[in-house]
Amino acid sequence: MAPFLIALGVFLVLHTVPAMPGIRAALVTRLGRKTYLAIYSLVSVGVLAWMFQAALAMDFVVLWEPAAWQGWITLVTAPVGLFLVLAGLFSINPLSVTVRSGSGEPGAITAVTRHPVLWGFWLWAVGHMLPNGDLRSLVLFGSLALFAAGGIAMTERRGRRRLGRAWAQLAASTSIVPFAAVVSGRARLRVDLVMVAAAVSTVLTTLWLLAGGHRVMVGADPLLLALPPQ
Repeated sequence: MAPFLIALGVFLVLHTVPAMPGIRAALVTRLGRKTYLAIYSLVSVGVLAWMFQAALAMDFVVLWEPAAWQGWITLVTAPVGLFLVLAGLFSINPLSVTVRSGSGEPGAITAVTRHPVLWGFWLWAVGHMLPNGDLRSLVLFGSLALFAAGGIAMTERRGRRRLGRAWAQLAASTSIVPFAAVVSGRARLRVDLVMVAAAVSTVLTTLWLLAGGHRVMVGADPLLLALPPQ
């Protein structure tokens, strides 16, 4: 487990960079925003792949017997999570994680939740934890789920400090808990081009994964996990 813990530690340290305004500002000034985001994204993907490889190298220890209903949870939560991540990353959102810069009206996805990227990552992680039923999956996806949940709390605190009085005005029409602002009448559901593009990308990616892409990448067929044993 030591290699996995090292990879997890690097992953956590890497993701503290955006939470340190001084370091982040210095990197953006030196590299430029687009170059910084490109390098940071590539390094993040590389470290995430390292974590997966380290987890797969761990001993396989069964914790519970997988059931077909658990596989269906993944088939629902993973696409929803991917949609939230894509819609959140490419929408204007001064309150949370995004790659969009500049001012303007927050994206339509913020009516659902002001932390779509982190909620999407959490759904994806939890959805992958249930159908596997082994220790390494619990450690890997459980760690990522805890990271996403902790990220929501950290982003909330950072946003309040950074935006000051403006935070209350921006947060009034959204919520941490998905759809809470809509149910309470503080926000109205709408659709914009970013959400449409995210939905199309999610459908195409999901179809590719179900058609064999997931099996090629990680050696597991998600459809088989959702089918009862013969």
